[in-house]
Order: sequence, then structure tokens, then C-alpha cells
Amino acid sequence: MPGVKTALTIAGSDSIGGAGIQADLKTFSRLQVYGMSVITALTAQNTAVVSSVMDLPPDFVQQQLDAVLSDIPPDAVKTGMLLNAAIIEVVASKIREYGLTKVVVDPVMFATSGAELLGHDAIGVLRRVLLPLALVITPNVSEAQFLTGREIRTTDDMEEAALQIQAMGARYVLIKGGHIEGDATDVLFDGKEFSRLHAERIPARDSHGTGCVLSAAIAAHLALGRPVKEAVELSKQFVTEAIRNGLRIGRGQGPCDPLGLGK
Repeated sequence: MPGVKTALTIAGSDSIGGAGIQADLKTFSRLQVYGMSVITALTAQNTAVVSSVMDLPPDFVQQQLDAVLSDIPPDAVKTGMLLNAAIIEVVASKIREYGLTKVVVDPVMFATSGAELLGHDAIGVLRRVLLPLALVITPNVSEAQFLTGREIRTTDDMEEAALQIQAMGARYVLIKGGHIEGDATDVLFDGKEFSRLHAERIPARDSHGTGCVLSAAIAAHLALGRPVKEAVELSKQFVTEAIRNGLRIGRGQGPCDPLGLGK
């Protein structure tokens, strides 16, 4: 089909389909972007627990990247769970080699259940080699605290952290404020100005995968040619609706719903 836009997710697999590459591909499709995937890790998980995580060999991650990027150059890319320093190095190397510029980095560090999804030794590598390649980085408050080493309790703290993360090389920093009391306020910093993006806080039990859906939506809108701030604003609206339609399935925290199945 002439004119179809493409997006690539580089992330882990979620066996129940609520987060990771499964959520990303659902989001791309809902936003009418053709989705491709490079898998970095496999998980054995359900709505209640992540019972096991297995990283893929970095050379196989590299082979996947070369296979995709040499054939269908994506209009935008997002990274999710990268798990370790070696995989981060491979991903960053291929982003540079293929000249990818519309890169959304979701620095996934923990599962909703609390399981660790990024080794502590990999955080420094993430800062050093991947952040400078990011057009947008989308940490939540916990991830922003790990990246900066500073405590974040207020929206003003989020802005200070965004300044610090932007200095690490990312062009735009979006810190998600879902864990801060009050309205669901995110902070976007473009290197010069701050924007505070407000949304109603939805008391939803079923919100597994929200970070993945948000970053995938941003990548999809960038692939469609939208400027960063518009892509972020539209994606916040999209994920808010996905949370509102969260699916009451499973015995733990069900997934948010990027496909609108719960309407």
C-alpha cells in the first residue's frame, strides 16, 4: 500500500499480551501504522506476577535488527525492555549505523509487579550510549529517580529531573507523573520550555502496559509525521482512554486496552 508508515519496537515479549511488543504492535495497528518488532527478552508472566525473564543473546538481537532495518527502514522506533548492557550497546550501535532519528526510549526498569527488568549495571550504559540517540525519552517517576539519583515528590521535582535527563543527551524528556498525587500530570521538556500535560486520574485497577502503550503511541504519531509535542499530547489522550477501558481479565492487574475492546 503506497504511503504506509512503519514503526519498529525493540522490546521484550509479554506472554499475556498486555505490555511489551504485544502492546506496542496493538497500538501501532490501532493508530494505522505498520508495526515491526525486534525481541530482546522473553518473559513468563501473567496479570499477577513475572515468574521468569530470559534475555536473548545480543548477537541474535543484532541479527533481528539487521534483518528488519536492511529491508524496511522504519519511520520511527521505540525501545522498551532492553534488560542488560550488552543488548543496549547493540541497539545503540544499530540506531547509529542505520541513521535512525525518530527514536522513543522507554527506559523500562521494573514490571508493575516489581520485578527488575534492567540490571543496575546497565543504567550507566543506557545513560551513556542510548540517551544521546533519543528524540524522546519517557521515564516514569521511579525511572527518572534512578536515572538522576534524585528524589521526586512534586511536579517541580519532575521539572528538575527533566533538566538533568535532558543534559544526558535526549532532545525531549517526558516524565510521567502517574505516581504523584493529584491529577495525572506529566512534564514535557523540549530543552527550553516545560509543558505540563494534565489528565483526569482514573482509579483503574487494570492498567498493565500503560507505559508501553504511551511510548508506542508517541512513536506511531512521529511515524505519521506529527511534531513531538503534538505526538505526546495525542498519545497521552490515547493512553488515558486505554486506561479508562482497562480489561477486567486475569486474577491480578489486567491490561489497559489500546484496541478499544472494553468499550
